Amino acid sequence: MKVGIIGAGAWGTGLAHVIARGGTSVVLWSFEGEYEHFDGIGLSSAVVVTTDMANLEDCDVWIAVTPAAFFRDTMTKAKEFYKNQPIIVCTKGAEPKTGKFMTEILKETINPNRQNIGVLSGPQFAGEVAHDVPTGSTLAGSSKIHEIGKTVFNQLYLSYTDDVIGTVVCGVGKNAVALISGYVKIKGKGENESALAMTELWQEVVYLGMKLGAKMETFLDFCGLGDLLLTATSKTSRNFSAGMALALNEPLTGTVEGISALDGLVKHATQAHVHVPILSKMQGKLSRDRMITHENKKLKDVKFMLGISSFSFAMQKKKKLKKYFDFAK
Repeated sequence: MKVGIIGAGAWGTGLAHVIARGGTSVVLWSFEGEYEHFDGIGLSSAVVVTTDMANLEDCDVWIAVTPAAFFRDTMTKAKEFYKNQPIIVCTKGAEPKTGKFMTEILKETINPNRQNIGVLSGPQFAGEVAHDVPTGSTLAGSSKIHEIGKTVFNQLYLSYTDDVIGTVVCGVGKNAVALISGYVKIKGKGENESALAMTELWQEVVYLGMKLGAKMETFLDFCGLGDLLLTATSKTSRNFSAGMALALNEPLTGTVEGISALDGLVKHATQAHVHVPILSKMQGKLSRDRMITHENKKLKDVKFMLGISSFSFAMQKKKKLKKYFDFAK
């Protein structure tokens, strides 16, 4: 089997390492011919780096790892070379302008058969995956996708589900929650408030996901709780670090999927008529802070009241609470 990976950033290259280690040949497509280098580890001879998408044509499986901002354009260009291969989406995010999820964009561009669409998500720091650190991941899709995963991702600890939308929402949601959690780490009053905020935010993500057709158990899997614990508590997480930077009025560096993820969640919630008050308030707050940071101005001390929606997992009902958060102090 030969796998074509579309995107040679940190995650794409990390996947190339782990897939090659498992005995599968890899074609790693890179926009500029570059790929991520990890300390102490070289790229396997089983990995061929290319800038020519034509080299993806005879691959048995495609893995899409392009950043959310470039996903549509990249998939549109790749369509010419698509030969009905299964496509597994590994990008966790939402399109900046539209707020659409990557699976939605995939359908609008390449439009694979439903049985050929999969999603891989979970607590996956690319550097650790590349260095063979034990890593759990959720693979969502059809039985066909699951069988492919057993070969391609045989070096990962996999759980399997048919809940594609739930796995997608988890990936997008954890990015948004990680961003806000980093912000609260600086602006909040302590660890208790950080835990309070993260819990309430994740409940809103779960509530939205279920309204979109997700299953509850998906949010407790690697792609949900596992990824949340990893990225919403660690400075290694780009989104968590970006939230801290926003709170400190510092410029953002690198790819920060959490910003567009937050926008995408709120847009989907609006379209689905789902009440997500904290996500909505923080979207507005962080948008204002980004503008202030861009203009190199000092943040003003702000206190605001948020109406918090607490989702009861057992009863699957919301009850309204009012909490006073000092995040923007």
